Amino acid sequence: MDKQFMEDVKRGLTSSPKFLLSKYFYDEAGDKLFQQIMALDEYYLTDCEFEIMSTHRAALLEHFVSDCDLFHLVEFGAGDAYKTKALLEYFLAQKVAFEYNPIDISGSVLDQLAEDLAHSLPQLSFAPMNLEYFEAVEAISLKSTCKKVLLFLGSNIGNFTKRETDDFFGRLADILQPGDQLITGFDLKKDPAVILAAYNDSKGVTREFNMNLLRRINRELDADFEVGEFYHHPVYDPDNGAAKSYLVSRRKQQVSIGAIPTTIGFEKDEPIFMEISQKYSLEDIENFAVRTGFRITENFFDKRKYFVNSLWELN
Repeated sequence: MDKQFMEDVKRGLTSSPKFLLSKYFYDEAGDKLFQQIMALDEYYLTDCEFEIMSTHRAALLEHFVSDCDLFHLVEFGAGDAYKTKALLEYFLAQKVAFEYNPIDISGSVLDQLAEDLAHSLPQLSFAPMNLEYFEAVEAISLKSTCKKVLLFLGSNIGNFTKRETDDFFGRLADILQPGDQLITGFDLKKDPAVILAAYNDSKGVTREFNMNLLRRINRELDADFEVGEFYHHPVYDPDNGAAKSYLVSRRKQQVSIGAIPTTIGFEKDEPIFMEISQKYSLEDIENFAVRTGFRITENFFDKRKYFVNSLWELN
């Protein structure tokens, strides 16, 4: 049993209001569900970012190699590297000297990715890392003095609060070296209906993705959540750009969690906060960079300007 998982579930479900940490969505079943989400028509983020990576790969490479002969391409939360492969294939075709370092907290995802890359890109030099992000960056710095280019794609930064975002970029600034670069995917503010549909798809895959965390708690922590007694409720606030997901109790009920052990009471219509997916203005992005010691080198957009991949360097 994962003791940290148990402690985080206990802390979240005994808090008021209740919450669960979205990083625990990604067990084996959650990984598969998220792959399905990325293929949904409503989930525009994947296509937008793939378009950016494919359209602007030459310009990106020019930035990466402008001041070095060899670099590490370090991807946070690599998943299946679907979007990154557009870069990898192009860089290899251009005979660029680089090593790809995919980082993910899911060992099973990294195993699948390593197998895929070994077959699809046999000439690629890569070293997967099943570590936390900052640990991985520090480990790379210890073994190599070469430049690092960090990729934080998919608007994963949107799962952080604004304070957490400042802390994240600030910590990166502390451990990166002059000349290192960072590309972050930011989902931009847009038509609220487009955003809300991305988290409330017609096939119900996002709902199942959220519900799967209750099933994981049942399985790993000996709980008795009746998953059907909760419903998925996404909301979006166009003023502050926060898209939030909740699971809401359909009735007054109690849930036992044997591994803790404790019993959690729910009132009818009581929510569990599951995840934030923050949306941004260009001014927001500029402010994050300035506050945390970076400067924006260039912003790369998709054709609809739904999404931006922002390239930063340390000041």
